[in-house]
Amino acid sequence: MTRIPNNVLAFAKDKIDVYKDFKDYYNHYRTENKLLSAGKTVSFDNTIDFEEKEGLMHKALLTEIQRVSCINPALFTEISPEIIATNPSFKWAVFAVINAMVDMILPDSLIDSIGLFTDIRFGEFGDNFAFEVEPRDLFISTIAGHGKKRSDIQKQFNGQVTIKPIEHDITVAVNLYRVLCGKESLAKFVMKAAKAMETEITYDAYDAFNTAMNALDNTGDDALRISGYTQATAIALAQKIEGWNGQNAMFVGTKLALANILPTNTNYRYDLESAYVKNGYIKDFNGFSTMELKQKADYTTEFAMKLTDESIYIISPSSQKLVKLAIEGSTLSITDDVYTNANLQQATTLKKMYNTGIATNALAGLIEL
Repeated sequence: MTRIPNNVLAFAKDKIDVYKDFKDYYNHYRTENKLLSAGKTVSFDNTIDFEEKEGLMHKALLTEIQRVSCINPALFTEISPEIIATNPSFKWAVFAVINAMVDMILPDSLIDSIGLFTDIRFGEFGDNFAFEVEPRDLFISTIAGHGKKRSDIQKQFNGQVTIKPIEHDITVAVNLYRVLCGKESLAKFVMKAAKAMETEITYDAYDAFNTAMNALDNTGDDALRISGYTQATAIALAQKIEGWNGQNAMFVGTKLALANILPTNTNYRYDLESAYVKNGYIKDFNGFSTMELKQKADYTTEFAMKLTDESIYIISPSSQKLVKLAIEGSTLSITDDVYTNANLQQATTLKKMYNTGIATNALAGLIEL
């Protein structure tokens, strides 16, 4: 079943199918380009190849833009594309539809990328994002006598962390004349805009996660951060995380990092059909699961990667998530006037209000390789 955000439902009204089709197109793109997390699959119509689907999506988007612009459909056959492109209503409708398409696919895309360690909360404009942090401790049981009415009174208080969204902008340009003529794919443009937004949010979540993990104590018996991998220390730390969280612990890291999780005994064997050869790491190790974090390109530095291959994290995904992501309102856009640019391109700034923070009562561990 396709989940549809409320703001998209309100915007699309009875034309929701085109937004479902765009989600199908985006899922097809992510599958073909291997952008999904390890073991993750998404549904899409595989009876149509991707290139044909992109052309059909382009036409469907233009039809939806015509509807939203409230321009008489007959005018699109009577007036040349370059004239239609100068209509303020049409220009507004282009990016209004783009905003709705971005909001349609962003939730599922973010859950796939960072949902393992991030609690994602969506709200309306002006909403407060307050996250409750409950105490991790239990109540203490004391020995008492028959004639004693009660022991020491115990009460716990929740903490609260407030996260205020911050505006993040992406400025892009599209040549409406070329779009109307079919020379530029509107579907590909929207897909890239959505992917850019999802990537920036993912980066912020990873940065918040790494900052918290690198701040863990690494001294004494209370250490949650250890240097160097051994089977004994890894299991001991995983037991500590699992015991204090009261939830199953899991080893998490990139494929290269997880490849270090191997039994101490060097007499093990594996064949070419084994899960280790197929996945590049052991999926279950001494009773603990492992989960791969899909490596991401760091577009701020040429050919750099965003995630470190030198760390293995131990978390309990079913306990309170470490990172909190607050997303305020829907995507907004501000577009240039019709004749602002000499080449008649329409420059638009997509605006998304969000922020990340750490708010949790769960423990996590870090193994520095």
